[in-house]
Amino acid sequence: MRYSFRLIYIFSYNLFQFCGHTWILANTIARFFTFGKDALADTFYSVGFVMSLCQLLSILEIFHIADGIERARLLPRFIQVMEKNILLMMVIMLEEIQSTPVVCVQFFLWNIMDLLRYPHELLSVMERPSIAMLWSRYSLWIPVYILSVANEGVIVYQALPYLEQSASRSAYIHLPFLMMLYLSLLTVGAPVTVWQLLKERKHHLDKWYKRKKKK
Repeated sequence: MRYSFRLIYIFSYNLFQFCGHTWILANTIARFFTFGKDALADTFYSVGFVMSLCQLLSILEIFHIADGIERARLLPRFIQVMEKNILLMMVIMLEEIQSTPVVCVQFFLWNIMDLLRYPHELLSVMERPSIAMLWSRYSLWIPVYILSVANEGVIVYQALPYLEQSASRSAYIHLPFLMMLYLSLLTVGAPVTVWQLLKERKHHLDKWYKRKKKK
């Protein structure tokens, strides 16, 4: 394995994301066992900064794929990154929904998704692929993604009354319209993302089995 700047960079990026999401998940679970249901109300306040940082940096993944640093399909990754960041911006803008249980559930689902993905990415960078990590990356990740998309719809639905109030105070953007447009894009983008990832899963598994047969 050749150690280059690109290799060190992509390894460091994936390691940072893995550590960040591990901390968020551990913090969320620890607070839930310590404070019970009361912990749901301030999940955003306790882990929101780290979550925002991780999601903001995830925009770099679009450039990783476009530049060839990471081998993956661009369209599904673009949809995933954009939908996460748009929803997170909405949550940041609307303090009224930050303490709702659905936001806590969404953070939990996002963490599960990323903790299924980044270990696989780290092993791939080190050229130490694992069939268990590969299977988890796709076979477990896709159902969690579908649950995440459904929960995003619930968050937007609960946020619409507050968005309407915000829009009435603003002369610039009609936020409810933008959120309805976001939901429409999500409805179209989610099936495309699942379809593309199923193709990617088949490609990687076929490649793995061919490599095993050669050995």
